[in-house]
Amino acid sequence: MSSCYFLLILVFLISIQPTISSSSVDLIQKTCKTTKYYDLCISSLKSDSTSLKADTKGLATIMIKVGMVNATATNSYLSSKLLLNTSSNNNTTNNDTILMKKLLKDCAEKYGFAANALQSSLQDLNDEIYDYAYMHVMAAADYPNVCHNGFKRNPGVVYPPQLAIREDGFKHICDVVLGILDALGW
Repeated sequence: MSSCYFLLILVFLISIQPTISSSSVDLIQKTCKTTKYYDLCISSLKSDSTSLKADTKGLATIMIKVGMVNATATNSYLSSKLLLNTSSNNNTTNNDTILMKKLLKDCAEKYGFAANALQSSLQDLNDEIYDYAYMHVMAAADYPNVCHNGFKRNPGVVYPPQLAIREDGFKHICDVVLGILDALGW
């Protein structure tokens, strides 16, 4: 008799599991359709197992954390480039090398500020101060522009292509977060 109950409970649990998963996937898809970068949104959210149990606010939290990881990784990447440039150019300190180091250092700092802005956005989201959360994400998305503009002001120094790719990726993540925040309907 107890094996019958166990079997009934198992069948019941299996039958409700797809409903939970499909409604979660539906929410992710519905939410991502409100963003500029649907595929990025879907892949980012589906890669985090907590997204299946999240509401729209939770999905925004996940994407903000994705942005924080991205900004921190770019900061680390730029810092490592600084170390490489310092060690490989001990004897050559021409003006372009000095300028490149300064620009990379400024960019690393800007991506650090971007991560901090996203951290503030996360706190605002938790406190349900959605307009401030939105403002902090917009600020975070603008920090790479400041970095890029530093290179534009110095035409003798080329903006690194890898940094341009990272800049676009970070801005796309921020755009996804903004779309999700809009979907909260505040």
